[in-house]
Amino acid sequence: MSINLVVVGMGYVGIPCAALFAAVDGINVIGVQRRSKRSGWKIDYINKGMCPIGGKEPGLAEQIRTVVQKKSLTVTDDISVCKDADTILIDVQTPVNENNVPEYESLISVSEFIGKYLKKGVLVVLESTVAPGTTKNIVKPILEKNSGLIAGSDFYLAYSYERVRPGRLLRNIVHLPRIVGGVNDISSQKTAELYKHIVKSEIHVTDCLTAETTKCVENAYRDSNIAFANEVALLCERLKINAYEVIKLTNSLPNVDVHIPGAGVGGHCLPKDTWLLLYGVEKYGTSKTKKVQIMTAAREINNYMPVHMANFVEEALSEAKRKVEGSRITIMGLSYLENTDDTRNTPSLPLINILQSKGAEIIVHDPHVKKFEGMMLTDNLDEAIEGSDALVLVTKHDDYLSLKPENIKNLMRTLVVVDGRNVFDPSLFAEHGFVIKTVGKA
Repeated sequence: MSINLVVVGMGYVGIPCAALFAAVDGINVIGVQRRSKRSGWKIDYINKGMCPIGGKEPGLAEQIRTVVQKKSLTVTDDISVCKDADTILIDVQTPVNENNVPEYESLISVSEFIGKYLKKGVLVVLESTVAPGTTKNIVKPILEKNSGLIAGSDFYLAYSYERVRPGRLLRNIVHLPRIVGGVNDISSQKTAELYKHIVKSEIHVTDCLTAETTKCVENAYRDSNIAFANEVALLCERLKINAYEVIKLTNSLPNVDVHIPGAGVGGHCLPKDTWLLLYGVEKYGTSKTKKVQIMTAAREINNYMPVHMANFVEEALSEAKRKVEGSRITIMGLSYLENTDDTRNTPSLPLINILQSKGAEIIVHDPHVKKFEGMMLTDNLDEAIEGSDALVLVTKHDDYLSLKPENIKNLMRTLVVVDGRNVFDPSLFAEHGFVIKTVGKA
């Protein structure tokens, strides 16, 4: 077996996927990444055998080092390498704009370039999360127009998404079931055969529209479940009871799995995939149905949680006889997920913007994020806490789990803590004179 595989897009999906395929004997992988100011450094970084993804990512650094030394993985900014490819995976980001409309500029551009270099018999797989209907209505026509070839006969086209999550990128690709949907049966079959090289779980074969919809529904479900938990937390705060105990007791009923509330929802997928789903239905659906309410309401609730955190900060400072204006506030955690460096759609950012608009001085600490949009960051927690009027925990990094009130009270100017992830014991902090507020607790 000998396969030349090109992965376009070296991000949280493309990097682990490329590293896994490159470990398979007979598969040579070339990653393609734009040499932009924001991410072009990844090219040289990976080619030196180093992992550009920070945080705790089990096995990934070792996997990259091994396949680079083996010379089965290289990265370039030259997309013309697609001319020698047998298989091409598309792993570019597909965000939505402020009106919740997909921004497909990168996807369209990449599809145009791939089409120019496409040869007969090549398998193209779109792995990026997209609105239902995108593979057939956007990617397929572009590839056919630019190549002069017909999808399903001259070349093969499918949609097959990754179920990746920072902190377990390799594990999820290898051990979670895989969904494969081609534009026709032979495209589906060839795609399923491809993923058998790296997936140890079931591979489910369907059509590309069903596969695209499934991805969006998965994440809309998760988003809605988190929103339900957040709403439970808000109600329990009003009742002055512990939402986490309520959820624990609720989940004692078989087949019930209420998620955990928190400071907000981030990441590349959950904040946008509901909108991708609704966009695809509106654009490519055949008839009007009753207005979608649950999913859109869930988005509103989850978007509200950073606002709720800001209100907590203001209330806690007021109880401590301070105003937000002029206060020095320490944000603990900038990544959206614990023990990772992934800041995409982080709920910390809207929280920071609200507090700054009220006149607060913001200090941001994150042990895994080195830089972010020109923001001043520190990786020294004591320096971040010193002179602070409020500690606001947004991300449940391991570095914060052992924080003790007796160790920080002498560093702070005002003893205020707002806990967005149920990390701290409120009674313990109160005993040491802190004003503490926790999402979901009285």
